[in-house]
Parts: sequence; C-alpha cells; structure tokens
Amino acid sequence: MTEEIVIEIPEDLQPYWTQLNCGFQRVGLVFPDCMREALATLSKDGMDAYIENARFLGKMGRGAEPILIFLEEWPAVAKVVGEEVLPAAIDLVRKMTKSPNSKAIAPFLQSLPTAARRLQSAQQFADYLAILQDFMERTTGSVHGIHQTFPSPGLPELFKQVPVLLSQLSLGGLKNWVDYGVRYYHDHPERQIEYFSLQSADARAVMQRERQGTLLVDAERKLNMYLRGLWQDDDHLVPYSEVFDELRKPMPYFDSLGIRLPDAYSDEHGVSGVDRYRAALAHIAAHRRWTRSVVADNISPFQRMAVEFFEDTRVEYLAMKEYPGLRRLFMALHPVPIEDACDPDKQSAVRHRLAMVSRAMLDPACSYRNPDVCEIVARFRKIMAGGDSSTSEMVDLAISFIARTRRQADLSPDVYFDNTEIGYRDDNRHMWVFIEEGDEEDAFDKPEAPPQEEIKGLPPRHYPEWDYNSQSYRPDWVSVYEGLHPSGNAADIERLLTKHAALAKRLKKMLDLLKPQDKVRIRYQEEGSELDLDVAIRSLIDYKSGAQPDPRINMSHRTDGRNIAVMLLLDLSESLNEKVEGTGQTILELSQEAVSLLGWAVDKLGDPFAIAGFHSNTRHDVRYLHIKGYSEHWGDEAKGRLAAMEASYSTRMGAAMRHAGHYLEKQQADKKLMLILTDGEPADIDSKDGRLLIEDARQAVKELDREGIYAYCINLDPKADEYVADIFGKQYTIVDKVEQLPVKLPELFISLTK
Repeated sequence: MTEEIVIEIPEDLQPYWTQLNCGFQRVGLVFPDCMREALATLSKDGMDAYIENARFLGKMGRGAEPILIFLEEWPAVAKVVGEEVLPAAIDLVRKMTKSPNSKAIAPFLQSLPTAARRLQSAQQFADYLAILQDFMERTTGSVHGIHQTFPSPGLPELFKQVPVLLSQLSLGGLKNWVDYGVRYYHDHPERQIEYFSLQSADARAVMQRERQGTLLVDAERKLNMYLRGLWQDDDHLVPYSEVFDELRKPMPYFDSLGIRLPDAYSDEHGVSGVDRYRAALAHIAAHRRWTRSVVADNISPFQRMAVEFFEDTRVEYLAMKEYPGLRRLFMALHPVPIEDACDPDKQSAVRHRLAMVSRAMLDPACSYRNPDVCEIVARFRKIMAGGDSSTSEMVDLAISFIARTRRQADLSPDVYFDNTEIGYRDDNRHMWVFIEEGDEEDAFDKPEAPPQEEIKGLPPRHYPEWDYNSQSYRPDWVSVYEGLHPSGNAADIERLLTKHAALAKRLKKMLDLLKPQDKVRIRYQEEGSELDLDVAIRSLIDYKSGAQPDPRINMSHRTDGRNIAVMLLLDLSESLNEKVEGTGQTILELSQEAVSLLGWAVDKLGDPFAIAGFHSNTRHDVRYLHIKGYSEHWGDEAKGRLAAMEASYSTRMGAAMRHAGHYLEKQQADKKLMLILTDGEPADIDSKDGRLLIEDARQAVKELDREGIYAYCINLDPKADEYVADIFGKQYTIVDKVEQLPVKLPELFISLTK
C-alpha cells in the first residue's frame, strides 16, 4: 500500500492554499515554488486573480493538468504582456468548457508563454485570442452542418504549432493562414487536422506566402549581382533559419562554405528587406576586403568586444567613403543610443558605451557629451583622415578605450542592451586566431561564479522536451525546481572512505600519474612573480599618450596540464531503494560509496567538479538537488548532503541533463565531462509512450554535444543494452554487478580523463 505524501505549505502561503481549495496532491507539491515566482511578479490584485482563476481551473473537471500549467506559466505570461490579459484568456477557457473543446484547454494554456514572448504587448495578445476564439467558433460542430456536436478537429493541433507559426508569421499573417484553413477544410476533419498540424503541403505553402518580408531565395539573384558588381566578390549565399534557434540568436557570418544570411528579412526602420540584405552584404564584403586577423590570446573578452565594434565601424566608414549611397542604409539601421539611458554605476554599460562610440564615429551629426566618447571619436577620425588605417590601430584604440572607461559595474550580470544591437553586422568570427590554449580562460574581467549554496527559493526553470513523433520541441514543457539537498552526517562518508582504504591506496598510485606537471601563465596580475612584458609596454604607451595605463602588468604561474570540469549527475529515482542480492545493501547505499570515492579522487586531482541528483513526478515537478557546487570545497557540507541522499519518484533524464548542462557549460575548461549514474531507462508516470523520454534524452545528449559537453552514462541495469545505446551511442558502460560500483566508478573516471 502506497504511503500517503504529506503536503507541507509554508505558513505565509497558507492563506493562498486555503483560497485555492485544491485536492490534487501533485499541485500541493509544487505550489510553494510557483507562489514564490508569482509573488515576485504579480501585483496584489494580480495575485487575487491568479488564485481565483487557478481555483476555477482545478474545479472544472479536467484533472490536475490545467491548473498545474496555469500555476507554472502564468507569472511569466503576465510579466511580458501584463496582468490585464488574464480575463480574456480565462474567458476563452470558459467557452471551451461549454463547448465540446475541453481537450484543447491544456494545449491552449501551454501555448500562452510562447505567444506572449512573440507578441510582446497586451493589444497584440488580445488580438491573438480573438483569432483563436473566431477559429474555434467557426470549426466547432460545423462538420456536415451538424451544429454543436463535434469538437473543432484542428484546434488542439493549432495550439501545438503556435511556436512555429508565430515565429514566422505576423499576427495578420496568422489570421490569413487560419482563415484559409477554415475556408477550405471546415467540413473535412482529417484534412483540417493535417492543415493545422502543418503536415500538408498546402499549409506550408500558405504559411510561406503569408510570411512578412523578403526571402533570401527570392532575392538571391539580385544580391549576387550586387555583390559581384560592387565588391568583385562572387561567393555563395547560404541561408540559415532564425526560427528554430532563438536561444542563440544566430548572426550573419562567412566561412569557407559561403556567406551565411537569414532566410528572411522584414522591412525595418524604413529600410526594405532587400536593402537590409544589401547592408549586411556590404558590411561582410568590407571586412573581407580590409580586415586582417588578430591574435586573441592576449585580449580579454571586454577588449575583444571593443575591438569588434571599432573594426566594424572602420570598415563601414571605408565602405561609405567608397559607396556614399551606403550611408543611408547604415544610418537608418544603426541604433542611436540615448546617452543617459542607463546607470553605469549599477548596470554593465560596456555595450552601451561602445554603441555610442560606433554611432558617433559614423555620424558627424551625432554628438555626445561623454568626454571619453568624444576623445576616442576624435582619435578615430584623425586616424581615418590620414587615409591609411588598419585593424591593428583599431585594436590599440579599443584597448585604450576599455582601460580608460572601465568601471566596477561592468562586471554586473545586469547588462544594458537597449539600442546596442546592430542587426546587419556579422559575428566577427573571422577576425580572431588563437595561438596558445588556455589564455582566454585567464581573462581578467571574468566574474567569479556565485557559490551554489546561495540557491534557494528559485522559481521553476522551464525546458523544452523533444517529441519524436512530430520531430519538434514542445516549448516550456518541463518545470525543473532546484535547491540544495538536505544535509546529513558527514562522518558517515568518512566511514565509507575508511572502509575502502585499500582501494583508495591503489587509486592514489593511479592519481599520482595523472597529476598535472605543466606550467601555465596567469596574466593580468597587479602583483605577480614576474613582469608581463607585452602588457607593460602597452601600458607605457598608454601612459605616454595620456590614456589611463593598465596597472595589471605582472603575471604568475600555476602548475597545470589538466583542464577538465566534471558534473556527476545522479539518478535518485525510487528504484535505487531496491536491495542488491547477496550484499544486504541497497543500490542507493552502493552509489553513495562509489560517489564518495569518486569525489575523493577528483578532489585529489584538483579538477573542478559538481555533484547533483534528480528525480521527477511528472513533467510539472522535476527536482534537481545540488549536492556539491563547483565553487564548493570537498568538505563536510558536501559530504553531509551526500550522506543524506534519498531516492523517490521517477527518472525524467532529459530535463535533468539540460539543467546540469546549464551549469557545466559556464565552466572555463578544455574538456567538460558529464557523468550520468542511473539504474534504469528514462521514465515518468505521465508518459505512456515508452520511447518518448528515451528519444528526449537522446536529443539532450545531442544538445550537450553541440555545447562541447561530453556526456557519459554509467548504467546499473542489466537490461540496459535494450535502450542505453539509443541515448548515448557508444558513450556508456554497463555495470552488471552493482556491488562492484565503488571500484568501477573511480576507475572509469580516471580512464575517461587521463
């Protein structure tokens, strides 16, 4: 008989829980975490409406799914488009409940965050809801003229495709696309489903027709002639899509395969789509003609950003001098930053200052009062008036500007972006060459990572999940809640290490062979063991020229040779409580012993490493528990959390790997290794399709690989051959005899990192 879980609601949230009056246990488990985000986002009236409407969703007889989605997603929606849109959204839900379309409620609520991010305003959002309501009314009960009998066949499919549709269509285009589907397929249920799920050629063709702007494929011949005629450049134009990679926001660039440009440009700031292509091509062609590569090893990230801004400006200045007609395009598309728009003592204003400098250099009519900006613009114009400028001069100018204007707040995570993004410029990957590995890791302006012990009370983090049936992501599908694992008795871990003293002695001999021997410079130090001649000369030049010299002219050394960051991700699902035959121990206890030895071994090597565990109770409640953070020593606190490990619930592996990757990718290391220790296949109680979470985990491994993270699985399931290769390829080891795990895990780590 399953033990009933006691729901604990903090005292300050108890009035809200009483008002919600919800009997779903799954809701109670995530309610406190959802409320923290809501209280930080919504007004008092907004909170009242939030709870009232959540109560309605919980009482309408559609199970826990609608209320869970609403509690998790609504604060993010309200933050973008405002609280005032809630009545219209709930009104549409009420109309669904009074019609045969109740099954579309959950997909509708799930689509709201994506719609809010794309539409960005309350009016746009209200118009969007009106389109949906009109569609529902026109397609419900219209099959063969029978009124109010059949639900709308295409309504749930439309909600599932909202991310794709709104990423490619304006609101007017969406309305036209919907109208076309209703007009031609309102009395054909199967064809309506195909159309609104974007499976039919007709649906894709109409969507392409309704896209706003200029398609690269339509303008390619014209642009090739422009490139060849004005720039004597006949390189191939290669389109890329901005639709399916919104997280990284790709920019134009060029490489050995051709010039990469977005597949569509809409009109902007009075400039047509085709002229935006001309501006982007002119900028790239100017780089190809006048820019020379720069060695990046001695240049910090802030300095590198400044060099890119200055060099972008220089080549555009030269391009406008050769083709004066480009001035109209560049000046229309280049933002005009407002001088006092941000507080440089509270926000990172580096981008803002550089955008001001870029605009002032190109536009003689633009004048700023900032003396540093005025001085650097004057120096730039003096160089350009000489008629013989170079990339190296821009490097010196940029480094001088960064040194002179550097502020403590520049390291703040609150970066000011407004009017600083220049959309037609490329990503400047062609400018940089690296000679020595590791220099960029020692950049002086890299802020230290905050200790992960401070993480508590965080709002849920939403991740997409891969649907192998539709070959697309379900956006904002999984809610991950993170926190510190409860602590236990660190002495228990010390006893485990004593128990395996003989094994530890054998491991120590292997570890001694792996310890690093190479010397690596640590540059940009105000105090150090010797003078850094390059920086010292550069500082002397700055001093002689009247600029602020960089005082960090020394360097020191550290012994290195290994540059590896490790994340150990532990499956803490219920099955770990099973006893291992012949040992009297559970899988969880053996895992504790293995992880203790591994932690000891990694600590001896000095590699930065973190340990975290995870389990899940449906997609609405994935728990990610920090056991040891990268900035934390392998001491009593981390050992205490490891000693208190408990196992429960299920294994939603893909979401946990994505969240672990979120921390691991921030580590500055040549090799990033994620070890996943599990005893079974990905599964959860809300996933009836056994392949769904396996395919999602496989997709998560691909995502990690693209980020340069090597994922490796240690599986304790004797039947793992049936699925583990589908997820990890050849990157796995199956430990058939679980009792050997304390021996196998440290040895496996050593073999993977030697």
